[in-house]
This record gives sequence, structure tokens and C-alpha cells, in this order.
Amino acid sequence: MEILPHDLQEYLDGHCEPEPEWLQTINRETYLKVLKPHMLSGHYQGRVLSFLSKMVQPRRILEIGTFTGYATICLAEGLTENGIIHTIEVNRELEEMLTAHFKLTSVEKKIKLHFGEAVNIVPDLQEDSFDLVFIDADKKNNFNYFELVIDRVRPGGLIIIDNVLWKGKVYGPENDTDTKMIRELNGQISVNKRVEKMILPVRDGLLVIRKK
Repeated sequence: MEILPHDLQEYLDGHCEPEPEWLQTINRETYLKVLKPHMLSGHYQGRVLSFLSKMVQPRRILEIGTFTGYATICLAEGLTENGIIHTIEVNRELEEMLTAHFKLTSVEKKIKLHFGEAVNIVPDLQEDSFDLVFIDADKKNNFNYFELVIDRVRPGGLIIIDNVLWKGKVYGPENDTDTKMIRELNGQISVNKRVEKMILPVRDGLLVIRKK
């Protein structure tokens, strides 16, 4: 999943904030117990998400795709005192693990976990607006999720979409269905006049979008 050379990534890991102990535990448990553990955000990307959240100081965060909760916790680190992160996971079998992971942290009470399809859950959320949205779920619906949330993000708020470099395939010769889908997403966002945007070459690529 890493785009950058291994030695460069190790250098970056060593020159950012250390990975909190509870996130180290979640990282290990994910690799021991869960299929496709590479979907985990990991140390460096986790610190990037935490940093962005702390800069925004959000009152309300929406996350689409919880997995084992690593990124959820990183994002929650930037919440205001009474802030809440709504996180949506489609796989109910992860509930016990997620509950245990959140209990390890100081942000457990700020996390509201939902199970089901995001397209059904997001419209029913009572929040008027979100300050930050993180999209890291089924990639075929990335643009649908963007359209689902854009009107509920406050001006100046962020939408972050993961995996937009797609293992480097988007700027290579590959032309498979998944790669074309990610290219199309990046292209649609790049010409959207309602937002400012940039792709950060962090892990598998983070598309950071600021609503005007």
C-alpha cells in the first residue's frame, strides 16, 4: 500500500509524532485477527489524520468505513471538548473488536458507532453539518459518498478520501476497471468549482478537499 520508498517512509515515521500505545495495540491485533489488515491506516497516515483534525478543531466528524477503528481514534483526537465522531461500518462482525479498541482510548465517549450502509444512515443523522468527513469504504461508491456529504459540510470544512493513488496505478499504464474508477473520481473532484483540493502522497494517497 505504500507509495513512497521503504527507507523514506521509515525516515518519515521516525520524524513525526510517535504512535500512541493503544494504536500500536490495535495495529497488532488487526494484523493478527482480521482479513486484509493492510486496510489499516497505520502510524504515519494516522498521524496525518490526527494533525489535520487538530488543525480543523471539529465539533462534528463523519467517517464512512470504520474497519478496526484506527483512523476513527486518530480523527477523534482533534475533536473539541464536546465533539462527536459518527463512524459507519458495514461489517457487523467487527462490533466486539471495535468496542474493545475504543475502550483502550481517552476518546471512547466521543465515538458514535453505526452499522449498515452509509447511503441509508447518513441522511438520517441529526447533525446539521460536519466539519470533517473521512471516506474510506467501498471504492466504487467514493463519488456517491462525496455527493452525499458535500452539502452537509460547512464552508471551510474538509472531506478526505483515502486510496486515491491506488498503489500507483492511477498514474501508470494500467487500465483495469478499479483503476479507471479511481482516475474518474480524481478527475471529477479536480474540476469541481465548489472545493479546493490536493492529493497528498501519504500511504496509498489521501485526497484532501476543502469546501469553499
